Amino acid sequence: MAPTLLSQPAPLSAASSAIPRVDSALRLSLHPVPNRRAVVDGAWWPYSRDATAELPDLIAAVDRLLDRATLRIGVHRDTWQNIPRRIPARGRQVRIGWFRHTDPRVITLIFAAGEPVVLLVIPPGTAAGAAKATLKLTAQNIAGMAVDDMLTLASLPPDPALRAGTAGSPARGENEGGSVIAQEATGAGDRPPVPA
Repeated sequence: MAPTLLSQPAPLSAASSAIPRVDSALRLSLHPVPNRRAVVDGAWWPYSRDATAELPDLIAAVDRLLDRATLRIGVHRDTWQNIPRRIPARGRQVRIGWFRHTDPRVITLIFAAGEPVVLLVIPPGTAAGAAKATLKLTAQNIAGMAVDDMLTLASLPPDPALRAGTAGSPARGENEGGSVIAQEATGAGDRPPVPA
């Protein structure tokens, strides 16, 4: 089944909740029902690496598409700029946690109930063809596929913003959570750890 393209907000019904969605205005693909065997639940192609500018629209879209309220977001510290501690959202403040022990290619959204959502972040400067191929690929059943395999299949080049050694280096500290002395690196097929 082909993904649904959304151009304007539409309420979710029980029948439509299992249909993968691609929101072309936000450049987001998302499986409304997370597959725990998949490493990611979709992909997001932000316009920049400025977290303050990009995250509010992502929060609003994910809240609308999943009919849930995002409470916290986990990002990799070295891949984003201007990371705020909180972002105002409808009726609440969404806490932003930044970490160095997670995969820098993903972002994690956490809700009050239900499983977290992990999105593959397509680098902002990616050519449109490769980015759209990645969005379409992640809207399909990708269970059992590692992030590297998805990027290869979609012909997405490595992100130049990621420095060598960043993804596997142990974290020395985190915000709002004290110090982390050693952290086991995430395996290629494992879901990233959920920020507390």
